[in-house]
Amino acid sequence: MRLSGKTAIVTGGAQGIGRVIAETFAGEGATVIAVDMTKPDYTCEGVFGYTCNVTDRDGLKAFVADIVGTFGKIDVLINNAGITRDGLLQNMTEEMWDLVCDVNLKGVFNLTQLVAPLMIDQGTGSIVNISSVVGEYGNVGQTNYAATKAGVIAMAKSWAKEFARKGANVRVNSLAPGYINTEMMKTVPDKVLDPIRQKTMLGRLGEPEEIANACLFLASDEASFITGHCLSVNGGLRL
Repeated sequence: MRLSGKTAIVTGGAQGIGRVIAETFAGEGATVIAVDMTKPDYTCEGVFGYTCNVTDRDGLKAFVADIVGTFGKIDVLINNAGITRDGLLQNMTEEMWDLVCDVNLKGVFNLTQLVAPLMIDQGTGSIVNISSVVGEYGNVGQTNYAATKAGVIAMAKSWAKEFARKGANVRVNSLAPGYINTEMMKTVPDKVLDPIRQKTMLGRLGEPEEIANACLFLASDEASFITGHCLSVNGGLRL
């Protein structure tokens, strides 16, 4: 049990990659709080659903206080919540830009700013920001999304330096998935996915479990000497 006795928060935990991360962590002994805009419905033992918006700072303060009051500590934070509002630059509205930045970038800042001091005080913790291959290489029609996913990599590197200066063993890393075979991806036609597979060295899409396992590694003590790193899990994809 690689996370036995740990308390972990996973944002965007209602579905997709976030849900699989939450279930994987619980299977490794963690008590997991899965957070989303709508309360995640879990039957998995060890996972507790919680409704909260990462853009709502007052709501997040109440959420963190509730988790600490109930479980006593926060050992792991997975910043996974994210949205897309795609469009070419000339077609992207200010609303599309602001909404993606608020959720994907400011939301990560909001929750980490509340959780990190608790981890520093207890002297240990692990934070993983879920980025994207798009954040590493950019993508047509995703100026806002790419900017936010690059931003969470930069924030992780900055926080890793800040927390190490304070002498706490609080590690901060990011994980950049490629194209993953989630329920949403299953609705995309093969004529769109085939070129992606062709650009991927392993010739296929990734599975959510493969992202969850990589996230588990970074969150666990197995990665005790890794901080400030971005782990690319994309099958060798180059956009």
